[in-house]
Amino acid sequence: MAKAIEEAKIALTKGEVPIGAVIVIDNQIIARAHNLTETLNDVTAHAEILAITAAENFLGGKYLDGCTMYVTLEPCQMCAGALYWSRISNLFYAVKDSNRGYKTMGGRLHPKTKVNSGILENESKEMLDKFFITRRNMN
Repeated sequence: MAKAIEEAKIALTKGEVPIGAVIVIDNQIIARAHNLTETLNDVTAHAEILAITAAENFLGGKYLDGCTMYVTLEPCQMCAGALYWSRISNLFYAVKDSNRGYKTMGGRLHPKTKVNSGILENESKEMLDKFFITRRNMN
């Protein structure tokens, strides 16, 4: 999760919502990404989607069986759908998103995907909270 937080910090320097993701297989990071929705002017450029694409390219296939994603915020419904279809084996996220997270929105992951949360939660939550407080104060 520490590597996902590093990615979130990169997003923050670009004025993006500070969310980062890494995908690991056999204790090796095969993909890392951070939000680029503002930079690319693309609502689908979430860290999870970009990391999934990079991992699939690395592996040379569309399925992420045996892979684990670490992401700093609970995936949204769109990202949960992509994770579902990628058949990722494990998902770890730091902070629950009670407003837009896939659980709140009724999204689902693949039945074989194991999910854990709360890893480095305070670090991720603090970064997200500061970002949104700053953003609100700018408007």
